[in-house]
Amino acid sequence: MLQKELYGHFHSDEHHFVDKAWDWVERAAENHAVKLTDFLDPRQAFILSSLVNRHPDVHCRMDGGYPQAERRRALIAPDYRMLEDEDMEMAVLAVSSGDGKFLTLEHGDYMGAILGLGMKRDKIGDIHVIEGGCHCLVTRDAADYLHLNLSQVHRVHVQTELLPVEKLVQANVQLGEITLSVASMRMDGIVSDVFRLSRAKVLIPIQAGRCRVNWKVEEDPSKPLKEGDLVSMQGFGRFKVLEVEGVTKKGRIRVKIGKYA
Repeated sequence: MLQKELYGHFHSDEHHFVDKAWDWVERAAENHAVKLTDFLDPRQAFILSSLVNRHPDVHCRMDGGYPQAERRRALIAPDYRMLEDEDMEMAVLAVSSGDGKFLTLEHGDYMGAILGLGMKRDKIGDIHVIEGGCHCLVTRDAADYLHLNLSQVHRVHVQTELLPVEKLVQANVQLGEITLSVASMRMDGIVSDVFRLSRAKVLIPIQAGRCRVNWKVEEDPSKPLKEGDLVSMQGFGRFKVLEVEGVTKKGRIRVKIGKYA
């Protein structure tokens, strides 16, 4: 089976998604079916694109509501179908309170409140924390439910409004920059320094599959990182390798890191 051949290219945790994505591709090719997915993370989008590229009779469009979107919906269809003008069925959930308390609310607070309503993560796109609240991309089939039921975020009472995607206000993402002096570009060493944990303590989540590099599970602590890599560790946060600045006189490597708030 082609799926089994494909498994060698992906982590075992991804095989379920590979099966599902290949089924979408086959249905588009053989049954002329059109599939609009929920929001995919960048790794899932990469897997799907890889599978679509393997089939000459299928193509797809990805859209997350704005050009730099991290999470995007995919529209998979036979290659003869024009996709540019298709409705991607998204809305903006605008959340606000007007009482100033939103200054203390963060991305995780909004996400927790939405998931606390029983909403699946796949129904939620990027969340933009802005002055006075947030703008959140959601699938249209989840929009009305969230609009009616989201009334509190971290003990702050909120109001919601549904807006068209064109009204999205994007957050101005600020990365906290830190400069490290490291012996090597090994992942475990850099993760240890960024999150201020001992090398022994970072090995446990890494080997348990809780660390991702560019959205792909990475269980090898010795994996070398490079400029542009996005690293996340469940429960601790994420950071980006912004620049490898060079080698010091003592032979250590200076690395500039951007840590997400």
